[in-house]
Amino acid sequence: MALLPAWAPVRCVLFDLDGTLIDSAPDLALAADAMRTARGMPSLPLEVYRPHASSGARGMLAIAFGIGPDAPDYQALREEFLEHYARRLLHCTQAFEGVAALLATLQARGVPWGVVTNKARRFTEPLVAGLPLLQGAAVVISGDSTPHTKPHPEPVLAALRLAGVEAHASLYVGDDERDIAAGRAAGVRTVAAGYGYLGAQANPHAWGADVVIGQPGELLKLLDPA
Repeated sequence: MALLPAWAPVRCVLFDLDGTLIDSAPDLALAADAMRTARGMPSLPLEVYRPHASSGARGMLAIAFGIGPDAPDYQALREEFLEHYARRLLHCTQAFEGVAALLATLQARGVPWGVVTNKARRFTEPLVAGLPLLQGAAVVISGDSTPHTKPHPEPVLAALRLAGVEAHASLYVGDDERDIAAGRAAGVRTVAAGYGYLGAQANPHAWGADVVIGQPGELLKLLDPA
C-alpha cells in the first residue's frame, strides 16, 4: 500500500457497503441457490457466487441461471430473487474483519463516515438497523436515493452534501471499479478495497484508485500524519 503524504487532512470517509464494509455474499448466494434447488437444479458452492456478490441480483442470477438483463424472464427472476433475499438479509451477513475497529477509530477521532451503495433502500435500511456497527454512519445513500447509481458521481456528491464536507477533504472506499469511477468523477480521493468481492480477473490496481488496501485497518495509515 502506497502512502500519499501530500494528501490534505481527511475530514470524511465514505464507503461502499457490500464487499467493503460487510460480507453479504452468503445471504445473496443462498437466496439465488434456493431458486436453483426449487427448480430441481443442483446447489452451487458459495465460492462460485462470491466473486459476483458486488453485482447484486444481476451477478447472482448470472451464476445461478446463466442469464443477463436481456433475457426474457430476467425481470421475473430478479423479483423472485429480491424476495428471497429480503427474507434473509441478516442471516449470515456480518462485517469484514477489522471493519468494526476501523469505524470505531474514525468515530473516536471525530471523522464522520458514511455509506454510498447501489443497494436499494429497502435492503440498506434494514441492514443498517440490524448491524449495530453501521448505526454510527453520518449519512447513508442507497441505490434509489438519487436518480443515478454508481458509476455516476451523484450518489457520492449527495453524501458529501448531506455530510457538509468538501470533496477534496474526503475519501471513498470501494471494492468495485464503478466505486472508483464514481469517486474520481465526484472529485474525492479513492481507495480500492482489495479484500472485497474480486473475481479472478479483477485487478484493482488498474482501476485508477489513489491507493489499494489489502485489509480495512490499512485505511487508518492514510489518515495518520506522514
